[in-house]
Amino acid sequence: MKHQKQFKTNLITLSLLSLFSSFHSFADQAQEIINEEAIEEVVATGTRLKGSASAVIDERKNQAFVADIMGSEQISRTGDSDAASALRRVTGLSLVNDKFIYVRGLGERYSSVRLNGAVVPSPDLTRNVIPLDIFPSSIIESLVVQKAYSPNMPAAFGGGDVNIRTKSIPNDTLFKVEIGASYKDTNDEGYTYNGGSDDWLGKDDGTRALPGSVKTALNTYINGLSDISYRNIRDVESRRQGADIGQAAAIDLNKSLAKALPRDFGLEKESLNPDAGIKAVYGDRFDNLFGLDGSFGFLASVAYENEWSNAEKFSAVLSSVDASESSCSQDDFTCYSATEKEVSTKHNIKLNSSLNLGYKIGGHDLTATYMMLRDSEDEASVALYQEPSKSLSIDAGQLQRSHLTSFEERELEILQLRGMHNLDWGFLEGVGVDWQYTDSTATTSIPGELKVTVRDEYLDGKYQRTFYNGSLGGNPYLYRFVELEDDVENWGVNVNKVFYFDNAEVEIAGGGYFVEKTRDYRTDFFNYRFNQTQSLDLAQSEEEALSIGSFFANDAVVDSTDVELLFQEPTADDYLAAQMIDAYYGSFDVTFAQDWRLSGGVRYEDFRQVALAFSRSAFDPALLADKLSADAIEQASVMEDEYFTSLSMTYSQQSYQVRFGYGNTVVRPDLRELSPVQFQDPLTGYRTLGNPFLESSYLDNFDARIEFYMDNGDNYSVGAFYKDIDKPIEALLTESDGRFTLQFDNAETAYVYGIEAEWLTELHSDLLGGAFFTSGNITLSDSEVEIAEEQRGDLTNLKRRMTGHSKYVANLQLNYDSHDGMHQASVIYNVFGDRILAAGVNNFDDAYEQPLNSLDMVYSYYPTFNTTITLKVKNMLGQNFEVEQNDVLIRSQETPRELSVSFSYEF
Repeated sequence: MKHQKQFKTNLITLSLLSLFSSFHSFADQAQEIINEEAIEEVVATGTRLKGSASAVIDERKNQAFVADIMGSEQISRTGDSDAASALRRVTGLSLVNDKFIYVRGLGERYSSVRLNGAVVPSPDLTRNVIPLDIFPSSIIESLVVQKAYSPNMPAAFGGGDVNIRTKSIPNDTLFKVEIGASYKDTNDEGYTYNGGSDDWLGKDDGTRALPGSVKTALNTYINGLSDISYRNIRDVESRRQGADIGQAAAIDLNKSLAKALPRDFGLEKESLNPDAGIKAVYGDRFDNLFGLDGSFGFLASVAYENEWSNAEKFSAVLSSVDASESSCSQDDFTCYSATEKEVSTKHNIKLNSSLNLGYKIGGHDLTATYMMLRDSEDEASVALYQEPSKSLSIDAGQLQRSHLTSFEERELEILQLRGMHNLDWGFLEGVGVDWQYTDSTATTSIPGELKVTVRDEYLDGKYQRTFYNGSLGGNPYLYRFVELEDDVENWGVNVNKVFYFDNAEVEIAGGGYFVEKTRDYRTDFFNYRFNQTQSLDLAQSEEEALSIGSFFANDAVVDSTDVELLFQEPTADDYLAAQMIDAYYGSFDVTFAQDWRLSGGVRYEDFRQVALAFSRSAFDPALLADKLSADAIEQASVMEDEYFTSLSMTYSQQSYQVRFGYGNTVVRPDLRELSPVQFQDPLTGYRTLGNPFLESSYLDNFDARIEFYMDNGDNYSVGAFYKDIDKPIEALLTESDGRFTLQFDNAETAYVYGIEAEWLTELHSDLLGGAFFTSGNITLSDSEVEIAEEQRGDLTNLKRRMTGHSKYVANLQLNYDSHDGMHQASVIYNVFGDRILAAGVNNFDDAYEQPLNSLDMVYSYYPTFNTTITLKVKNMLGQNFEVEQNDVLIRSQETPRELSVSFSYEF
């Protein structure tokens, strides 16, 4: 039952104050006691797979609630380079956009991610959930996916909770270096442009940044909002100087601002270098250092990856609901009313470093961790758009050309302190205490993005020239600058004690969890506006057309062109937000009659959140009156205090376990979804708008699972789940004048249910000089969401599957370990069923992302005990990303086959 607090001015004042200050407080979340000991790599001859899996299986058996665990050796075996790609091997999980995890068919909003039990912010501009590809596998000890809710976890729990547990200090001296390179079959050629000298480090050196003179002008030339138009510059300067400066002077000042902006974004098509990377890990442990008791240790790591990806993309709008009855081609308009073909080249730099310090003495462990995770993406693309109804087609003699150059820096910095203590002081003997404090900051910066949109002219189907006329309007040269900062500070403590009785053990635990989060999102747009009579001949050949991003690089071209630089700022395209959570829990874990285990508890959370849209360039308070009024602030604020319960029962025998679980949880709208600010969703490509009227969704979660453990190490499990969701948050699509907009809203109800199975079994103990094993999992499920008639808008279906839900997900592995320990190989297959990418409108069906069959192979050779050579082949089937609507292809993207080789040496 939800308890809604009355609106209180003091709480809103606190939230607003937190928006405009960099506040710090202790924050954390109550968490399960983490096993700090490393899951040691098992190198016994012929049993590498089963040995490494056995430690993970033992931990899973001892979990009170349904969970899946993947250890570092299993991640290494599949050749996955980051947490995202590794997690798609876990039962019921699928990967979206190579970044986000869907658990049991539920979208990323229903999946929470923690680092060593702590909440960390997301550097992704369009998602509250952290992109998991930012965590390299080299720092991961294990991945724990808990699918049944327990009271020591945050109540924001839907499909599952992913806890990334990082490697701790080693037991002995460790120094390991790995180098690698890879080739993608789509990367023979790609687009590049002149960037900055620090691009190889994943940072802009200021080449693309918004100049200081332009920032000063925005604070000088004000007309309610910042306004750098000819007219306003003339008005402001004339008032300042006490006399009319004249139109020519105003034009000169405006053009000086245009010249200050970065303007050298012409593209070149050239051969792309192979991907390359290097990793290094160094650690040691010292006993009785400086005569002190206990052990001190450290583990430091650094990783650098330089990656290229080039892909051809296709997107289209169907011309009619009956298009599937025609013979459709991407090269004509039999089935489409509009098409776009794009070639995109992305250059990614990943630079990660971490340092762990640990001290252990008696029953006390202390750990300090620092991480810096940087993932930057530099994109250059060329797109050709045709829409015959607007006389845009090769046959009509014109089509639209768009060039994009965009550099995005994403960085996550984390400082974490943790402690575990087994007390033996008098009446506190036997009490366990673990605590943690985490301070993390995620930043995303687009220091400079330019999108050029012009026309290509054709005659008799042949290219003639690239041009632009002022009469065409639009945004021919559009700049975007973005800054996002997310700060999260959290701390928490857990206390537990076990009581022993004749035929039972009772563990009582409790703790507290506290979070403070702030977000500051700011964006600026600039555009060139040309005189109606101005005509530009930009290129006379398709090769020359690649350089249109540098057309204005020469100051003389700017001076001779009748062009005006405008600051294109809506009254609310920035937002500030804050979130605070105070939580407490109590739990019990009872084992009785040797075979039965009953676990559960209650969690209380006091949740406060506010998100306010504004413009930092609005100097007239009247322009923001409706955004910052008392009613608007109240509507933008969420304050809830609620209780959440969970209960789990386990029956255990030596060879099997039977589990049942229940939990009631919540999924709250994130800060971005509550703010009425527009952005473009990279998954769907649609313009997306937040909704300050969103409400939290409440879930009832039911789980059952039976697990079998054989004496020879084989294991199997079969489970079932059901989730009932009240007021699920869905993205609803509307259409106006051919433009589509996604807006978040609460549907009425939804549910999802399914079964899942997992196995690890030996096929042959002695074949081809080694042992063969098979492992895998499969999930079969279904879902339905019901949308109220009054919310229909342009939607076609009021009842449908939940967005992102796949009816099946399967992972299969065939593994080989040689008896001499020198060879290891795995063939890995992954597939997910079709899933709704976007809901259909105007009688068109929903758009479904098609099943993607992925087949990978990993082979490792161990010529010496310290040396490893690994060969990986990914996406051997070469299947591309595809989306269909009404059984017709409307979107596709190339997925490369990739061949990589790496060499590692451990000193």
